[in-house]
Amino acid sequence: MRNRSHLSPLVTDEDRALFEEAIGPVRRHTAAEPLREKPRPAPEPRQFELDEARVLDELMTMHIDPAEIEVGEELSYLRDGYRPDVLKRLKRGSFSVQDEIDLHQMTADVARMAVSGFLAEAHQRGLHCVKLIHGKGLRSRAAGPVIKRLVDKMLRQRDDVVAFASARSEQGGTGAALVLLRHKR
Repeated sequence: MRNRSHLSPLVTDEDRALFEEAIGPVRRHTAAEPLREKPRPAPEPRQFELDEARVLDELMTMHIDPAEIEVGEELSYLRDGYRPDVLKRLKRGSFSVQDEIDLHQMTADVARMAVSGFLAEAHQRGLHCVKLIHGKGLRSRAAGPVIKRLVDKMLRQRDDVVAFASARSEQGGTGAALVLLRHKR
């Protein structure tokens, strides 16, 4: 019998002999080298690629004409005390425009007087929704849209104005404002 001093001291030579008699000849087990893992391939973002392809398909079948999307600052205002859906309805074009004024080619002073007179007359006539065509200010160069800013400022200060918003693209887009007037009492 071989000396197995590295085994636990609880195993006696007699126990070892009984074990070898029951099992048969024993040989030492040498541990095999661990298997080296093959490098995993980089994950493929399949779902992301499918989503991106769907977006392209949706853009091609989109009901919105990108040419109708306006570039420019939209005007939007709702007087305190009115429900937000009033402004939403105005933006959607739910109110029919009863009259309009075109402010193109006017100086700021002339436009100010024209807007004041037009709104006073519209209110007097009991009109509820009017359109101010102020232009986009493309010819104003560095000064920006002078008449558009003037209209924005004037409308915010008038008590008879409930709300206003840039018109829909077919009505002039950001070059016109739809104005909702308070009903005449």
